[in-house]
Amino acid sequence: MISKRIVPCLDIKNGRTVKGINFKSLRDAGDPVELARIYANSGADELVFLDITATEEARGTLAKMVYDVAEAINIPFTVGGGIRSVEDVDILLKNGADKISINSSAVRNPSLVNELSEKFGSQCVVVAIDAKKIEGQWMVHLVGGKVPTELDLFEWAKEVEERGAGELLFTSMDHDGTKDGFATEALERLSKEVNIPIIASGGAGTKQHFIDVFKVGKADAALAASVFHFGEIPIPELKEDLHNAGVHVRL
Repeated sequence: MISKRIVPCLDIKNGRTVKGINFKSLRDAGDPVELARIYANSGADELVFLDITATEEARGTLAKMVYDVAEAINIPFTVGGGIRSVEDVDILLKNGADKISINSSAVRNPSLVNELSEKFGSQCVVVAIDAKKIEGQWMVHLVGGKVPTELDLFEWAKEVEERGAGELLFTSMDHDGTKDGFATEALERLSKEVNIPIIASGGAGTKQHFIDVFKVGKADAALAASVFHFGEIPIPELKEDLHNAGVHVRL
């Protein structure tokens, strides 16, 4: 049985880890390299690093910081933000990333998913999807949630799978930072419509939310930020509770 994964997320702005609510009201959460080291030592299965202003500022991801984080950890490491080309990915992989995450650039240039999958392998390509429920339909948003599109979450997820994405990172903008629980209904449907692993993001607030996202939402991994950054849920305790609830995790 494949273990479910616990994935802390480092949202980076101006060289610092930040966290907000519904993609707004950002507050400082600490040094990314130090946080990465703590998570790797406390049982996190993977780490995600998102340079959240790179796309908006039309620049590449912070390669030097990626290198510093990679040097500090011994777990798989996904990097996203500002990735627009094969060359961008090549730089990040050479600086220690194991996987890359693309979002806005995939929507604007869907063939990029094909190119990256063919060049680096599908296992390296994570397509991140930020979506918000509008009049009953989950709609994809870009540029850190600032730009709405007419793309449907589920149709877009199926398309990127066909183009070679190896994994999806779905963030519910409605749930992000609220600590009210993950978008389990949308996740359950997404798990039925695609055959690649799904990382759930947005809404973690209690240990029960993690149990629900795996048992009800059928997610393969659960990503969270503030509950880890501010010490609200220690990862070893979370994994013990998941194990006791019958969720297969690496202890």
